[in-house]
Amino acid sequence: METLATALGHYNYVITIFLMMIGLYIVVVRGNMVKKLVGLSIFQTSVYLLYIAPGKIIGGTAPIIDPAFKVYSNPLPHVLILTAIVVGVATLALGLALVVRINEAYGTIEEDEIFERDRET
Repeated sequence: METLATALGHYNYVITIFLMMIGLYIVVVRGNMVKKLVGLSIFQTSVYLLYIAPGKIIGGTAPIIDPAFKVYSNPLPHVLILTAIVVGVATLALGLALVVRINEAYGTIEEDEIFERDRET
C-alpha cells in the first residue's frame, strides 16, 4: 500500500513512464511507418515531461534577483526542452518526407510489404 501512495505522490513520473511505454510499444509493434513516427513522437513527449517535471520548484519564482524572493526555479531544463521540441519537429518532418519517398518508390508504407518486395528482387 505504501508503494501505491508513493507512486500517486509522483503521478507525473507515472504518466511519463506510461507514455514512454506506449510510444515504445507503437514503434516496435506497428508496421506502418506513419504509426511508427506517431509512436516516436509520443516517446519524445514523455522524455520532455521527464526533464520538465523536476525543473519546477514549488514556491520558486523566475530567476530575477529580488530581495522579496529566496527560492528560484532553474530555467535551464525549460530552455533545453524548447530546443528539443524544435529538433523533434524537424526530425518528424524529415521522417514524414522519407515516408512519402518510400511510398513513391514501393507503393506502400507497410514494412512487411517493403521487405517482401526486396526479397523478390
